[in-house]
Amino acid sequence: MGQQPTVHVAVYDTLADWEIGHVTAYLRNTTAQRPPRTGFAVRTVGATREPVETMGGLRVTPDLTLDELSPRDSALLILPGAATWDEGSDNAPFARAARSFLDAGVPVAAICGATAGLAAEGLLDDRDHTSAAAGYLAATGYRGGDRYREAPAVNDRGLITAGPTEPVAFAREIFAELDVYAPEVLDAWYRLFAHSDASAFEVLAAASAQ
Repeated sequence: MGQQPTVHVAVYDTLADWEIGHVTAYLRNTTAQRPPRTGFAVRTVGATREPVETMGGLRVTPDLTLDELSPRDSALLILPGAATWDEGSDNAPFARAARSFLDAGVPVAAICGATAGLAAEGLLDDRDHTSAAAGYLAATGYRGGDRYREAPAVNDRGLITAGPTEPVAFAREIFAELDVYAPEVLDAWYRLFAHSDASAFEVLAAASAQ
């Protein structure tokens, strides 16, 4: 079996649990993935190794700190939303980490409030992107308003963005970027979880049996 690539998930107080659940669960679930189906290791990254408390009240102890994080050891960095993105600059180091990932050619995925953090860092000025609303990002004073797209999720050159109501579309773009599923399987996965399309079961079951 091949070595598992690692996806890193940033964690901080008030992290929005529901925004990353589909991503993390199905990166680890190998049943319908492309061969060699090693799945992905998921590791959490905090500002420190002290536990954080999510919006849903779960306590998460980070696996490593930002100081220990390197793009060369990662397949993707995920920045979930959190109330703390709108409450000051405490999460700014995570946005700076996103810059280092993109500069190294490693993809980044941000959802909800994390998109505002990336906007403030200047990372959305020259890439197509989306968020909760155009006005929400405009409040950051960023220069990328003309690149805002009214879409569930957007991927532009390895930077994935989505609004808080689109965790399934967010996951779909991540899976596509990482080439987790064959295109027809990814389409079926999205139809099942976004639209409860029962016909998608047959496609997923066939992929799992191969």
